[in-house]
Amino acid sequence: MIPFHPTDKSLFFTKNDPDDPRVGELIESCRSLETLSEANGFAVLGYSDDEGIALNGGRIGASEAPDTIRRFLYRMTPPSAANNKAYDLGNLLTEGSLAERHARALQVMEQLQRKSLRTISFGGGHDYGYPDCAGFVRAHLDQKPLVINFDAHLDVRPSDKGLNSGTPFYRLLSEFGRNFQFVEVGLQPQCNSLRHRQWALSQGASLFDLNCVENRESLLSILESEPFRQLTSQTPVYISFDIDGLKSAEAPGCSQSWATGLATSDYLAFFHELKKKCALRGLGIYEVSPPLDTGHITSKTAALIAYHFLFQDQL
Repeated sequence: MIPFHPTDKSLFFTKNDPDDPRVGELIESCRSLETLSEANGFAVLGYSDDEGIALNGGRIGASEAPDTIRRFLYRMTPPSAANNKAYDLGNLLTEGSLAERHARALQVMEQLQRKSLRTISFGGGHDYGYPDCAGFVRAHLDQKPLVINFDAHLDVRPSDKGLNSGTPFYRLLSEFGRNFQFVEVGLQPQCNSLRHRQWALSQGASLFDLNCVENRESLLSILESEPFRQLTSQTPVYISFDIDGLKSAEAPGCSQSWATGLATSDYLAFFHELKKKCALRGLGIYEVSPPLDTGHITSKTAALIAYHFLFQDQL
């Protein structure tokens, strides 16, 4: 058995109408990794845990996100050509310390990636970006994998004072160094210290500020920069998406939102060009906070981002 609570059956939405199928009908609840053997299928997992946000001084509420995002995603209509096989593992058990929870999540993510399953994670705090990305990197180290973080924050705070939602990429870069490629997109100056920025650059990170993206007139333009120009169809790529990287008009329900930020439509355009250049292996969406949301805008946005990843081969 995996260390996850099974997802509530009521979330697997169906209209019981063959002329009106829904995503929930394509998802199968799964309780054992041993049963997962289908290459290039999808695995969905959740982290109902916002302790890392609280430890970083943020507003809590992200523990409710995994099931809320599922509720909207599983009600969506799949593309007519959809033939995906997807498994829902449920939500990680929140027993033990935060470090112990991260260790369990990392072990599961690495196993899923080694089984050639593409993964979709719903946080929870962005501290879970570490186990998700570390599991991905470990599984693909021989291929110099790429991690892309869409975020207003660098999230490279040192972990010597404990783990929190600001430490995932400090841990990742400290552990793997230059054995993987790392890009951060949408960074905002009011969210990051100069020292943290200098440290990330010293570790080989490629940083694209929000101003840089806007001055180039298009998020798509950064695909002409390194390391994107070196991507091949075999390069494994993981997308870490902190929802606060979007402007607050499109994602008000997060631990920290700003009027400035990326636009969902620009991200989706970027995503569909990126998928032509590489092997997209995983997506993690973090920091969605339903109690702080307005009209479920943020949860629906997260579900839409997940939808495009789930059906990347049909859209």
